Amino acid sequence: MTSILIVYATRDGHTRLVAQHLAKRFNKLGYFVQLYDARDTTTKPRVAQFSGIVLAASLRMAKHHKEMRQFIEREREWLAVRPTAFLSVSLSAAGAQDASRPAEYRERVTLELEKCTDQLYAKTRWRPGRTEFVAGALMYTRYNPLLRWVMQRIARKEGASTNTREDHVFTDWKALDRFVDDFVATIEPAVAVAS
Repeated sequence: MTSILIVYATRDGHTRLVAQHLAKRFNKLGYFVQLYDARDTTTKPRVAQFSGIVLAASLRMAKHHKEMRQFIEREREWLAVRPTAFLSVSLSAAGAQDASRPAEYRERVTLELEKCTDQLYAKTRWRPGRTEFVAGALMYTRYNPLLRWVMQRIARKEGASTNTREDHVFTDWKALDRFVDDFVATIEPAVAVAS
């Protein structure tokens, strides 16, 4: 059975939900999936045994998790010879994908997101086969009081919900399903060549 490794790094738990959603979709298509939290220092997946690898990390203050960067640096040689994708999960991606926003705004935000992933790729000296920007969530119920206040102010400025009694998810789950379907198409030729 073809196997997929999904490595995630999350601050408030939403990127874990994204990784779990991806895993369910891969499973539905007949793939074995292993989820791995990049912050886990007790175990390390054997990256060489996987046919494809998806990395997902939340983005905050223009930075991805250092644990994701460390994972990439540690496994760079294996990542270079496998089909890979990197998913950058953020509220900024929600703005970039919001069709009600002016095109100039969406383009500017997309360029900022690309700059953040390019910085990660430059630091790790690795570039995935595919990069996706995934709209994240306002996880008000998981924020500490100071962060909740800061995020509420940002949300107000951006026209998003300021109701802090509940979380607000902007992720397009169907788009993630389409991503998985597309990624599978890059795995099958690689598996055939390796056989």
